[in-house]
Amino acid sequence: MAAPGANLQIDGARLWDSLMEMAKIGPGVAGGNNRQTVTDEDGEGRDLFRSWCEAAGMTMGVDTMGTMFARREGTDPDALPVYVGSHLDTQPTGGKYDGILGVLGGLEIIRTLNDLGIKTKHPIVVTNWTNEEGTRFAPAMLASGVFAGIHDEDWAYAREDAEGKTFGAELERIGWKGDEPVGSRKMHAFFELHIEQGPILEAEGKDIGVVTHGQGLSWTQVTVTGKESHTGSTPMPMRKNAGLGMAKILQLVDEIAWSHKPDAVGAAGHIDVHPNSRNVIPGKVVFTVDFRSPDLSVIQDMERRLKESGQAICDEMGLSVEFEKVGGFDPVTFDEGCVTAVRNAAERLGYSHRNIISGAGHDACWINRVAPTSMVMCPCVDGLSHNEAEEISPEWAEKGANVLFHAVVETAQIVE
Repeated sequence: MAAPGANLQIDGARLWDSLMEMAKIGPGVAGGNNRQTVTDEDGEGRDLFRSWCEAAGMTMGVDTMGTMFARREGTDPDALPVYVGSHLDTQPTGGKYDGILGVLGGLEIIRTLNDLGIKTKHPIVVTNWTNEEGTRFAPAMLASGVFAGIHDEDWAYAREDAEGKTFGAELERIGWKGDEPVGSRKMHAFFELHIEQGPILEAEGKDIGVVTHGQGLSWTQVTVTGKESHTGSTPMPMRKNAGLGMAKILQLVDEIAWSHKPDAVGAAGHIDVHPNSRNVIPGKVVFTVDFRSPDLSVIQDMERRLKESGQAICDEMGLSVEFEKVGGFDPVTFDEGCVTAVRNAAERLGYSHRNIISGAGHDACWINRVAPTSMVMCPCVDGLSHNEAEEISPEWAEKGANVLFHAVVETAQIVE
């Protein structure tokens, strides 16, 4: 297939303006965004995206999980579409680029093709996946997971937030539950542009990350139970301190992750201490251990060692402990052809690049199970993400979107 010429590039200023305009919806308290999934703010962001897509001549489809599919027709009615996109929902204290860059980068592809009068054989569909973040309704990548057959749709509808509201009811409330059956679409390929959410590209001065793999993830919820008692009057030998048990297990988690360097990581981000009072020795703690690695056997080893050594720690301290796996997915190897399209695009455009493993989960990780898939990454300042201070430069955004444009358009095949 003919590759686009290196002179074909997106309008970087227009892309940046769109990012800034979307960021006005659901502003955070410190310069970022709070546009959590299926909130009123999410609905407002969807409305803006739809208006932009319609202005670009696309038709909008919405499935029963609320995922948006904006289609630009190709010249061959029988050719499967090339899909491109990410998500518009954010963390409660999220940035302006995580996910949004991938959706609006896809829109910019269509705008550029329209500007240049270029037609493609395959249709191109720009996608906004619902509830990628999973912060309000766990787990993350919910809609793409249902699309790929990982989750049952009724189960997804029943997910509850901290206030007991269900995902299905909130999706209907904001008016974005579509009629299209989830997973009914067939894809020629899927591409996702994303900020790295890590420090490697910036530290090495690389323009582009060619994502070859995605780390696997394992979430284990650990419940340690001891005995609540007074911090001042309980003798040290008579204490059953669940907090101390947790501390020792967290030290263990760190040691386990270090033993599989450099690619494995591990920590606990969610921790609840009961009763969480200054003068009461904790009687129970609940925390979630997050292990990640691009090697499934490493993840399995880390899980095993957590349970065996964690149990031994608690046995020695007279504490009880329970381990429950509450989430996870296997490592991902992205499609060789799509990865090559991304790499060739970077080289054609003269951008510095390196292969990279995605340390975070993305919708592309699930879609990879049902269609040829790859990702493009651009740097972000200090690798900071899931934080209102998340930042990228207009130049990074433009280069990432240019690589996305070339990979998508080459795959969709320009019609002369």
